[in-house]
Amino acid sequence: MSDFPRRRLLDRFAAAPSLIASNARLVGDFETDGALLLNGQITGNGRVGGELGISQGGRWDGEVRAQRAVIAGHMHGTLIVAEKLEIGASARISGRVTAKQIAMARGAIIDGELAVTGSQPIIEFDEKRLHPSLEG
Repeated sequence: MSDFPRRRLLDRFAAAPSLIASNARLVGDFETDGALLLNGQITGNGRVGGELGISQGGRWDGEVRAQRAVIAGHMHGTLIVAEKLEIGASARISGRVTAKQIAMARGAIIDGELAVTGSQPIIEFDEKRLHPSLEG
């Protein structure tokens, strides 16, 4: 295990995440106690007990609850994150987003409402690198 600080949420996966591949489409509700990396499309509601990653090519339509999340793709609906949410520059979110802590890259498009439940304001940043597992 590396002693280097883990800079991105997806660097913290303790085990292999569930994966929805780029050519896959799931219609219905989805639930996992662990992490999920979405490269394809989900239409339905969901609960992710660990980290949620939506890649540039990924899309979720519905309501989803997750512990932590990194969004680089499309989200349409409601996103509720218990801890930290990172929104990448390529993200397109339409709906309501709630998280304890939010970091948002310049260039992300949010059409809806952002709500922070913690004491820190939304952090804006310039995205300098793409996480390999989020590239679409």
